[in-house]
Amino acid sequence: MTYQHPDFTLPAELLEQIAEQGFEALPELIRIVINEAMRMERQSYLGVAPYQRSPERRGHSNGFKDHSARTRMGEITFAIPQVREGGFFPQALEKGLRSERALTLSLAEMYVQGVSTRKVSAIVEELCGSSVSSSQVSRAAGLLDEKLEAWRQRPLGEMVYLYLDARYEKVRQDGQIRTAAVLIATAVDPSGHRQVLGVSVALSEQEVHWRTFLQSLVARGLRGLQLIISDDHAGLQAARQAVFGAVPWQRCQYHLQHNAQAYVPRQELQAEVAADVRMIFNAPNRTIANEYLTRTVQKYARSASKLADWLERSIPEGLAVFAFPATISADCAPATAWSGSIENSTAAQRWSASSQTRRPACV
Repeated sequence: MTYQHPDFTLPAELLEQIAEQGFEALPELIRIVINEAMRMERQSYLGVAPYQRSPERRGHSNGFKDHSARTRMGEITFAIPQVREGGFFPQALEKGLRSERALTLSLAEMYVQGVSTRKVSAIVEELCGSSVSSSQVSRAAGLLDEKLEAWRQRPLGEMVYLYLDARYEKVRQDGQIRTAAVLIATAVDPSGHRQVLGVSVALSEQEVHWRTFLQSLVARGLRGLQLIISDDHAGLQAARQAVFGAVPWQRCQYHLQHNAQAYVPRQELQAEVAADVRMIFNAPNRTIANEYLTRTVQKYARSASKLADWLERSIPEGLAVFAFPATISADCAPATAWSGSIENSTAAQRWSASSQTRRPACV
């Protein structure tokens, strides 16, 4: 689960991805927060809490009136609070719509990143013009958590390629700053559309954490996998074999290219080695890729023997994609290289707007 504790934080790249990819729950989240802000504003206007008797009461609640508004997230229907005596119109709706883009990102930050209720109160007041208390913010967060939980537990269904990766982030837990592993599962469905299946914050990439995460995906209906793409982390590999032992595995080419640099004996060889590795991965078929690999191993056998041994041992693990349609690229763009929306990545662009079957890329 992404949101496991109110003090956990997740990378801004992932939050931006949720907003820009049209995370299907975001319009509903916007509706809930604006509605809650308007309800709070009516309560402030009336001067009393619901069902409270007071000589200072300025009026009486009179239900809600639906109002649809067009936003960048599409058309959203809000419930505008009514006052029986008239003379009241919530400013939260007008200000919230003007600040819709900022509100969208703030919602993601507030309820996925997990900032404090005090900061949330300040943000809502700035955007919507209503003064809210920490307890009121907590109530709004509770409403939103129901929607977020529905997304986290949504059924998955058939997927063709599954990409597994992790990144390490500083998080706040129990008031302390710790380094945690953010486990990320991304997949491509039979129609070629990419989606994030789930995210889990764990203490590390040990097998128990990966296995629990992968089992949760299976429990939500993940099936039909033809290939899994990941790095060769020991904990991930053990968990993958335990949960998806029958599914073929492809070692991430992006990680392989970077790992190769650790065996380059001289800095001036780095660009040349990178080009040689890319040539292997960009070969038109497995036979030619094997020929390129053999030549490359022979090329560095004397000048960089450790590199040659590593290439011969490790590069074949990145060639499983050649069993898939050859009309597509095997370029990789891992989760650790995200910068904003995943749609901006090289690998994602190669999947978009194409009717051809795409060879899997590591993300």
